[in-house]
Amino acid sequence: MKQDKAVVVFSGGQDSTTCLFWALQRFAEVVAITFNYGQRHKLELECAASIAGELGVKHHVLDMSLLNQLAPNALTRDDIAIEQKDGELPTTFVDGRNLLFLSFAAVLAKGIGAKHIVTGVCETDFSGYPDCRDVFIKSLNVTLNLSMDFSFVIDTPLMWLNKAETWALADELGAFDFVRERTLTCYNGVIADGCGECPACKLRRKGLQDYLNGDASRGAER
Repeated sequence: MKQDKAVVVFSGGQDSTTCLFWALQRFAEVVAITFNYGQRHKLELECAASIAGELGVKHHVLDMSLLNQLAPNALTRDDIAIEQKDGELPTTFVDGRNLLFLSFAAVLAKGIGAKHIVTGVCETDFSGYPDCRDVFIKSLNVTLNLSMDFSFVIDTPLMWLNKAETWALADELGAFDFVRERTLTCYNGVIADGCGECPACKLRRKGLQDYLNGDASRGAER
């Protein structure tokens, strides 16, 4: 029987939407939290709100615009190109983003008595982002528990999955078509299959192709 409450860090993208479906199957009450940090595309916020509303999930949007002032990046600035040079982090990396997002999610979670915080970070296809690593999540989990004297559990259902396996999980959850058609992963703000050219779209498309090619019968259906 479902008993626990969970807060899902939710952007309306492929990964966080898959995590939202994952949480809905496991917890008695699920709340989504989305952060407005000056994203290039306000459509991300609209997409997240639309998905949460359709799934009947209470949705909080927090203003994190200060993050854009402190850490200019390609996700928030039109004058910064989306690129990755050898030996450097991608220009889409936002210093402190997951640290702050998960910390604020924890404050909300404690306020509503939710033990679980769910996030779609992944070490397998993480583009070199240090705040997507398992060691960071485990460290932060301990820090949050100590800082608030509350037994949080940061759940990372995608941590060791590649993109093909993430598509497989969405399929297992009965959410394959929903995730494919309704989510926004594209850095250029194109819902569903996206622009096809940005790094996020290429990663998503390759994972989808790998998953469909791995299951011929399903690929034929599509």
